[in-house]
Amino acid sequence: MNNDTTFALNSKPTLRRLGEATIMTTLACGLLAAANTSDPVDQRAAALDKVIPPAMQRASIPGVIIGVWQDGHKPYVKAFGVSDTATGKPMTTDLYMYIGSNAKAFTATAILMLVDQGKLGLDDPIDRYVKGVPSGNQITLRQLAQMRSGLYNYADDLKLWQEPNQQHTPQELLALAFRHPLLFPPGTKFDYCNTNTVLLGLVVEKISGQPLGTYITQKILKPEGLSHTVYPTGNEFPSPHAHGYFKTPDGKILDATDWNISWGWAAGNMISTLNDMRVWARVLATGKLISPAMKREQQKFLPAPEEGDGALYGLALENQNGWIGHNGNTQSYMAYPYYLPDEQITMVMLTNSGVDIPDTWRMMQAIAPIVSPSHPWTGLPKQ
Repeated sequence: MNNDTTFALNSKPTLRRLGEATIMTTLACGLLAAANTSDPVDQRAAALDKVIPPAMQRASIPGVIIGVWQDGHKPYVKAFGVSDTATGKPMTTDLYMYIGSNAKAFTATAILMLVDQGKLGLDDPIDRYVKGVPSGNQITLRQLAQMRSGLYNYADDLKLWQEPNQQHTPQELLALAFRHPLLFPPGTKFDYCNTNTVLLGLVVEKISGQPLGTYITQKILKPEGLSHTVYPTGNEFPSPHAHGYFKTPDGKILDATDWNISWGWAAGNMISTLNDMRVWARVLATGKLISPAMKREQQKFLPAPEEGDGALYGLALENQNGWIGHNGNTQSYMAYPYYLPDEQITMVMLTNSGVDIPDTWRMMQAIAPIVSPSHPWTGLPKQ
């Protein structure tokens, strides 16, 4: 969950937790109970149809694509609102969208695959692979994936709306971060930070001998049939795609669709679709691409208060009250792909705005208890 209006993928600075969580959960459950259809899946669909439009309005979101799939049940796949506020063109369920910090899960999966091959160790220090990292002899690959390195987030020094076409290299992004001292001793605290994943991306490149995008495409996207997921090499954005909307600190709403995405790199530059994210959510949560031993390492969940009240974080993997996955925002596209192992449910929500991120979080709080009453979404992060 990314909450900084000055930077979309940034880290997830804490928010004041408001009291709407209980209200939204009660509303969602009430809508489900009130549905007049006899089929529980139809009840779910009717309740979602009722709760999503007002939640979009509260969050100032022009368009939403949502899918819910459960083994043995009819799927719910629907688009709401518009993909372009200038033309009023409706959202459709096949649109490409930026998926933000979900790129972190792809990068970390690449790391875990290389560990499985014996080419890396999770507790290797980062300075074995990348020189010049502050306290690099103490910070491990594991701590980078856990968001517990203490490194400064380069994203906090970027102002995208002032230079939307700026091209950034990974080295330039790291230089921004390394100007700052460590925020805390490595391993002692959770702090969501793009710098961590950029470093992991450089490790993948060094060990594999391939560009990060090539490795992810060849080892993850193609084997899993993710033919509509893209690791862009430039600023290309496949069509059809939705326009994305960004709110500046002074309250202006800008169309950020064509802004340069290079600042995200390994931490957030990928593009995908609803159906591909459906596949990926389950692959990620079940550890399909890694060994059982590596899955156990990946899912050693620790408290991550910035990710939600009660949220847990493993190796670039979230646990939101049993929903396993990773969310992400970048340049005003928001993506929430999650899998619920307890009930074999996949839930994906994609939006084309980050104007009101707390209210988008509340949208998830309204949707999740309809999909699984026993697994409501976590509360907003406490301030």
